[in-house]
Amino acid sequence: MSPEPNPTAEPVAVVEVADVDAVPSVVFDVRELAVYYGEFRAVRDVNLEIHQHEITAFIGPSGCGKSTVLRCFDRMNDLIEGARVDGRILYHGVDLYDPRIDPVEVRKRIGMVFQKPNPFPKSIYDNVAFGPRLAGRKKDLDDTVEQALRRAALWDEVKDRLGKSAMGLSGGQQQRLCIARAIAVEPQVLLMDEPCSALDPIATARIEDLMQELKVDYTILIVTHNMQQAARVSNRTAFFTTEVNPESDTRTGVLVEYDKTDKMFSAPSDERTENYITGRFG
Repeated sequence: MSPEPNPTAEPVAVVEVADVDAVPSVVFDVRELAVYYGEFRAVRDVNLEIHQHEITAFIGPSGCGKSTVLRCFDRMNDLIEGARVDGRILYHGVDLYDPRIDPVEVRKRIGMVFQKPNPFPKSIYDNVAFGPRLAGRKKDLDDTVEQALRRAALWDEVKDRLGKSAMGLSGGQQQRLCIARAIAVEPQVLLMDEPCSALDPIATARIEDLMQELKVDYTILIVTHNMQQAARVSNRTAFFTTEVNPESDTRTGVLVEYDKTDKMFSAPSDERTENYITGRFG
């Protein structure tokens, strides 16, 4: 169980990474992770390792806990009343749920892109500059904004209208803007929760290409209902399913299998994985 917060403990930085090449290949080490909402156990017994500069996909039927687990990595579940996380998530060896860890510092290093594009009702420039400004960064903002937009493959499309409202962009452009906004604060990890579900096939292809480019610099975790997308973009895949309590009819998510994506889709070890991938259920 996660330790109770100690109000007298001083917050500590999550981890300082001076030399990326010196960082072990395992970014997250997850052990016996369980998530509760009040007395309800939403997810149980999740054990996996997330590797650096890879794309890891979470797949499974609706309600199996994929997004719940994803939100554990940047402590977004802390914002939900009654939510509780048990077990451990080690980030470069540091327990993210240690009471001394500042959740705000966690979210600086671990960025989040949501299912529906959610640009702020501000200019394109101000959307990207929002995080750096919040962090107190005032110098070289123009360069920061340009670099983030370039890395999100959006600069050439918006460089002549940075002062225009972000709400005027297309859905695919808005999602790439949200990615630019996330990486403007220089995180080390990007979490993506169904980032393409609201996009058309052309915009989806742009985001998938972008993910392949970004994994050179970032570790990426993506939740997707699209198994073809998981097969196309990810290096490793985790398959979740639900267990139904026959007495209460409540459903708890459980991790069934986690392996390299090519093996998961060609020779899964668990029959439940094969049944889901081949469309026999879910």
